[in-house]
Amino acid sequence: MSTDPDVVIVGAGAAGLSLAYHLCEPGSDVPLSVVLVDAPPGPLRPPPRTWCFWEPPGGAYDGALASSWPQLRVRGADGTPTVSRPSPYRYKMLRSDAFEALADSRLSAAPGFRRIEATVTAVGDAPDGRGEVLARDARGEPLSVRGRLVFDSRPPHRLPPARTTLLQHFTGWFVRTGRPAFDPATADLMDFRTPQPSHGLSFGYVLPLDPHTALVEYTEFSPAPLDAEGYRRALDRYTHETLGLGTFEVTAREHGVIPMTDGHFPRRTGRSVYRIGTAGGATRPSTGYTFAAVQRQSRAVAARLRAGRPPRLPPHYGMRSRAMDAVMLRALDSGRVDGADFFTRLFRGVPGDRLLRFLDGGSRIHEDLLIGLRTPVAPMLRTVLELPFRARREPSPPPSTSPPTGHEESTS
Repeated sequence: MSTDPDVVIVGAGAAGLSLAYHLCEPGSDVPLSVVLVDAPPGPLRPPPRTWCFWEPPGGAYDGALASSWPQLRVRGADGTPTVSRPSPYRYKMLRSDAFEALADSRLSAAPGFRRIEATVTAVGDAPDGRGEVLARDARGEPLSVRGRLVFDSRPPHRLPPARTTLLQHFTGWFVRTGRPAFDPATADLMDFRTPQPSHGLSFGYVLPLDPHTALVEYTEFSPAPLDAEGYRRALDRYTHETLGLGTFEVTAREHGVIPMTDGHFPRRTGRSVYRIGTAGGATRPSTGYTFAAVQRQSRAVAARLRAGRPPRLPPHYGMRSRAMDAVMLRALDSGRVDGADFFTRLFRGVPGDRLLRFLDGGSRIHEDLLIGLRTPVAPMLRTVLELPFRARREPSPPPSTSPPTGHEESTS
């Protein structure tokens, strides 16, 4: 089978579905034909997951949000809370099933859109200069889809060479408590009242949906993930001993592994083939957040193509942001800075709106300098001087992101 669309998108996760959604926006100057190649139901199709990001009220997806919070809280290792209201931003939670329903309502009405369920085996340039996707359909029959452009959102099989590679790995429980236990106006971004690993850091993460219901996660930044029993013990201790939730029901479980690396992800892998999402460098190395960067790039690419212009995928983050991320990752991995103290200092010493701009890569240079003064200056300067002499090495293959139990999540 062969088709000739303008755009072929591989994968219907956050990056692939977002690009399709923006390409099929009504009112295009140049109507586009779009084919989305999605994995059939089974292990290759990601289960329901959660994406979190911050922006002012009135965003494009506000009608589909599970919740949003005007207040953010960080607790130090001693339990001292720091609460900020980062106006005009709100911290927002979007569930993948709600986003898929929103996107499907637009895509199903787009005359040039088509969705194919198939297992992709290869993506590359065809001899005629177009991009080509090779796959097998539900019957196991070979399938070829060629398009003027191909955007591949599949997770990378290997991480790029890097000076530092850590993993953000986590398991979360959606809990329903017997008594009111949560403040629905406040999201706990980092609660450092958790045992800290020998390399990296750990924290609790609590997103309340109502006084009785919340997503409660245990998260680590470290070289390797835990096993299922390790996450269970950590969450059991955090929910019972630290939060004191009492009796509760676990209604769903989510899990994820996100790369935190200063390696370079290529955004273009052929004449007509581009990588998007985490595989294209959308994940912020210092935080693991991805969704907001995916939206920025999807809107930019779609605007150019819908105006009849050639694609251009700008870097997700500027050189200054990437350099600061590299320093932070190395300082954390080397043990020169205490991760819990590092992030607690930032949230205590920097206004919430300014810090969120910084974490999203949108701060100005004078803001970056002011934020840098809130970090341990001597260890960070030592790391700055060391980095140019560190070789980039091939990391081990990333571990499977299959959850030990329940569903997979990405909170980026």
